[in-house]
Amino acid sequence: MEKRTGVVTFAGGPVTLVGPEVKVGQAAPDFTLLDNGLAPKTLKDFAGKVKVISVVPSLDTGVCDAQTRWFNQDATKLSDDVVVLTVSMDLPFAQKRWCGAAGVENVVTLSDHKDASFGENYGFLIEELRLLTRGVVVIDKNDKVTYVEYVPEVTHAVNFDATIEAIKAAL
Repeated sequence: MEKRTGVVTFAGGPVTLVGPEVKVGQAAPDFTLLDNGLAPKTLKDFAGKVKVISVVPSLDTGVCDAQTRWFNQDATKLSDDVVVLTVSMDLPFAQKRWCGAAGVENVVTLSDHKDASFGENYGFLIEELRLLTRGVVVIDKNDKVTYVEYVPEVTHAVNFDATIEAIKAAL
């Protein structure tokens, strides 16, 4: 498996990303994630939609919490053709608990804890921590990647303005 260094830091320290860098224009790699009921979900489960994949290390941290709430409130209002998937290594039970406590109902939380399928296929897996690095991937209705952001410092926020523009362009 490909490994990349010098791409991101976590709290100022360099980390290694496992998997290839996903690039704009390529076909979106498939993945198998678990929903809150432990059912497997793949890219095909969201066919015909613009898919916004919000990648976070853990919903139980301040920046991840804020990122997920923002997508729940703002990005999901753009169109019924948009689905926001929040992907983390959190257990499905923890994701369900967090969504209930936070009142988050418009995003789909999916767990990569079992196989790290998304992390490895999209190059978001932090080798040293077995967490996902922060970022966003926008995939159009034809499963083509139209926007990718790997946030250089995991503890910093994604570029929300650029993400909104990418979603609008994909509609």
